[in-house]
Amino acid sequence: MWDNLAALPRYRGLIQSLVARELKARYRGSALGMFWSFGNPILLLTVYSIVFNYFQPPRTDIQPYALFLCCGLLPWTWFASSLNESANSLLAGGNLIKKVLFPAEILPIVSVLANMVQFLLALPILAGFLIYYANVPIVGPDGVVSEPRVALHAAELVWLPLVVLIQLVLTTGLALLLSALTVHFRDIRDILANLLTLWFFATPIIYSWRVADSPNLKLMLDVNPFTHLAVSYQEILFHPENAFGHVWWLLALGAASIAIFFAGYWVFDRLRDSFAEVV
Repeated sequence: MWDNLAALPRYRGLIQSLVARELKARYRGSALGMFWSFGNPILLLTVYSIVFNYFQPPRTDIQPYALFLCCGLLPWTWFASSLNESANSLLAGGNLIKKVLFPAEILPIVSVLANMVQFLLALPILAGFLIYYANVPIVGPDGVVSEPRVALHAAELVWLPLVVLIQLVLTTGLALLLSALTVHFRDIRDILANLLTLWFFATPIIYSWRVADSPNLKLMLDVNPFTHLAVSYQEILFHPENAFGHVWWLLALGAASIAIFFAGYWVFDRLRDSFAEVV
């Protein structure tokens, strides 16, 4: 296991090439091409702004709500898309796996990194909306104009790379585990799609973490690893005055993510020799 793990940096050129190929393949035949990497976040923010301003009773406790939602939704999209794609990555890349010298773990890693690039490309769009809302007064549902409720502090942004790194480690560990198990248990792909839906609603993305008013609900949120990622993004980007309030949970999740990564890689390495026969 350790020898295979130590050999991974030697394949960074191959990983970069496969990530670039994956990103190009997503937009092949599209008239706008890579523009959709920027266009999708803009449309996402626009859709949620319309829905939560005109089709549903406006949220008065969190304003602007659509922006708050996207601070958690963009990282979740990276996480969920990576797990869905990596679960099928070994089956889809069967021809590559059958090559003797090809390291199979590269395939789920490429899925995670390709979706991370999509996430990073969306951050400047989100930053633009954050800057806009930080300088423009908000008109409430009653027509009352209030001061901007989004504050940006550069000091808190230093935590953002750490949050991204922890999410990368956690997602990669789960991706390795799921990709290895799916080769032998194909039902995991269908179970995973439904499990991720449940996981989404069990994570404080469409609601605030502070609504946990019962011990059972608080315990459920605390043991959910993505809770601490979502809250960290929200506190750094949307509530920067509370950015340091979640740092101990974040560091604990970082340690747990490293353990999950090694556990996922261990399972992957144990099943490695059976992949070529099954796919």
